[in-house]
Amino acid sequence: MPLSIRIALATLVCSLVYAGQKPNVLLIVCDDLNDYVETLGGHPQAKTPHLRKLIESGVSFTQAHCNIPICNPSRASFATGIYPHTSQQFGFEDWDKNEILKNSRTMMAHFSANGYHTLGTGKVMHNRDAGEWDEYGHPSDYGPFLFDGKDKIPHLAVPSPFRDDFGVIDGTFGPLEKVSHRKSPDTGKPYSWRTGGWRKQRDLKFRSDDDRDPTGDELNARWAVKRLRELAAEPEGKPFFMGVGFVRPHTPLIVPQEYFDRFPLDSIELPLIKEGDDRDTFKKTVTSDEDDRSGDRGAKMYDSLVASFEGNRELALKKFVQAYLASVASVDDLVGEILGALKQTGLDKDTIVVFTSDHGWGNGEKDYLYKNSLWQESTRVPLVFRAPGVSRKGKSCERPVSLVDLYPTLIDLCGLPAETMKNELGRPLDGFSLKPLLSDPQGGTWEGPDYALTALYKWARYYDPAHQSYSLRFKDWRYVRYENGKEELYHTVEDDHEWNNLALDPSHEKILRKYRSRLLSIIPESIPEKPKSDEYWKALYFKKNPQADANGDGKLTWKEMNDHKKNPSAGESKKLSNEQWKEQYFKKNPQADANGDGKLSWPELHTHRKKGPPKKN
Repeated sequence: MPLSIRIALATLVCSLVYAGQKPNVLLIVCDDLNDYVETLGGHPQAKTPHLRKLIESGVSFTQAHCNIPICNPSRASFATGIYPHTSQQFGFEDWDKNEILKNSRTMMAHFSANGYHTLGTGKVMHNRDAGEWDEYGHPSDYGPFLFDGKDKIPHLAVPSPFRDDFGVIDGTFGPLEKVSHRKSPDTGKPYSWRTGGWRKQRDLKFRSDDDRDPTGDELNARWAVKRLRELAAEPEGKPFFMGVGFVRPHTPLIVPQEYFDRFPLDSIELPLIKEGDDRDTFKKTVTSDEDDRSGDRGAKMYDSLVASFEGNRELALKKFVQAYLASVASVDDLVGEILGALKQTGLDKDTIVVFTSDHGWGNGEKDYLYKNSLWQESTRVPLVFRAPGVSRKGKSCERPVSLVDLYPTLIDLCGLPAETMKNELGRPLDGFSLKPLLSDPQGGTWEGPDYALTALYKWARYYDPAHQSYSLRFKDWRYVRYENGKEELYHTVEDDHEWNNLALDPSHEKILRKYRSRLLSIIPESIPEKPKSDEYWKALYFKKNPQADANGDGKLTWKEMNDHKKNPSAGESKKLSNEQWKEQYFKKNPQADANGDGKLSWPELHTHRKKGPPKKN
C-alpha cells in the first residue's frame, strides 16, 4: 500500500479517536469451531454464506491459532490477553481466583473503564464473567437436552456404546425434533426437551419445527439484535463493546432438522484421514487418570463412535460430521441475523466486527475425535476483523497469529490505554496488535513473533509452566514438544495435513534442534509450587470430606479433622443425619435456596440461618 494511503488511513482513525468518536466493537465467539468455514478450506461442504460475506468485507487470518485448545483456559487467555504459561491457568480452575488473572483486567472491564458501555450474552468466557460486563443477557446454554421425565439422556438416534460412554454432552448428536409422542421405556413418561447450563435447566417446548421455544444460541442472537436496534436509537450514547458467545458447534450437536437437511447423509464427504496416522504421534503418551479430557478422550471417542456403528468407520464419521456441519450452519445463520441488524441500523459504518472461536475440533484425523490436541484440527481457528477505515476488504493474512493478539488489537484500534494491569500482581498483555496487518495483510510491519504458541491441557493439582506440552506453528513448520520430551515436527508447507512426523527422521535433526531451542527459550524456567499452609491442607481435607464437620456449622476444626481421620466411618453416619436435617430445614424454609436451583447447599443453609427469620411488618 502506498505510504500516502497509509498516512490517510491512520489520520482518519486518529481523528475519530481524538474527536471522541470511538468505534463500537462487536465480538462474536463460537465454541469448538475449527476451519469448517467457507474460504478456510477445512471442509468442502461447509455452508457458511454469512461468514463468507464477513470475510469478504474484512481481513481473514488464515493461520490463526488458539493458545490452549480447551474452553476455560483458552477464553481466560484471550479475554485477559495473557498466555497460559504466564498466568499458569492451564485447566478448569476458576479464572477469577488465579492470582495473575484476577489482578489483570479483562478486555470488557478495560473497555468499561475507558468510556464504553459493555454488554455481553452467552458464552464469551467459559464462566464467571457476568460481573465483567456493564450489562449481561443470557448465561451459557448447552442445550437442547433430551429428557425422559427423570434425567437428561443422549439423543435417541445415537447408538451404544457411544451414548453410554460419553453421555448427554459429548455422546450426543442429532436433530431437534418432536419427541413428545414417544415414551421412555425406563420411566414410562413422554420424552421432552430441556435446555440450560450445567446446573440448571428449563423446559424447551417443541410442538413442531415452526412452533417451538428458541434454543440458547437463538436467544442470544435475538438479544443481540434487539440491543443493537436499541443502541442505534441512542446516537448520543457511549460507544459500545458487545460480546456474543454461541455454544454450537460444541457438543451436544443438536440443532433444528432444517440444518441436517442441508447435508444429506449419503452426500457427506469425510475429511482426509491417513490410515495409521497416529502411529508416529505422541499425544497418547500424555494421559491423565483424573480427567480424561486432558488425556486420551479423543482416541476413546473415536473408537467408541466406530464401535457404535458395528465397526463401520465411514458411516460413523459421516453421522458425526453431518451433525457438526449442521451445527456450524446453524450458527452461521445467527451470525447473519446479527450482522444484518448491524447493517440495517447503520451501525456497521462505525463498528469493528471480530469473529473467532476458542479453539478447533478434530473429526477423526489421527483417529482422534475431540479438541485438546496440538495438531492443526484443534489449534486452528477462524479469525476475522472488519474495522471500518482500517482493514482491507476481502484480504487474507497467512502469518501465524494467535488469540492472545485479539485484546491488544482492539485497544489499539479504539485508542484505549495499553495498561491493563489492576495492580503490580497482574501482568501486561502478552500479545501484539494486528492493526498493521489489517491495513496491509501481506506486507505490514508487525511487532509480533513469527509463530503461534499453543499449550496443552493436562490435569494437575499445580501447573508448572516449564513442565507442560506446547506447539509452535510457524509459517512453514509445526513443532510439538510434550511434557515427557517426546517431539513431533511437520513441514506444513508440503504436509498441511501433518501426516509425517519428521522428528523421527535423523536427516531433520538440525531443524529439530533449532525449533526445540526456540520453544525452550520462550517458556519460563520452572516455577516450583509454593509451600502450602496447614490451613490450606485442612481446607482441602474438608472439601474432600465434608462429613468430617461433626457439628454441621460449615467449618472444620482441627479436632474434627483428626477425629474423622481416626474413624472415617463415624463421619458417614453423621453425614447422613446431617443431610436429613438439611432436607428438613429446606422443607420448612424453601426460600433458603438462594440460587433457585431446587437444592439447598450447606453455604445457603448457613447464610439463611445467619439472617434469621424475616421480620414482621
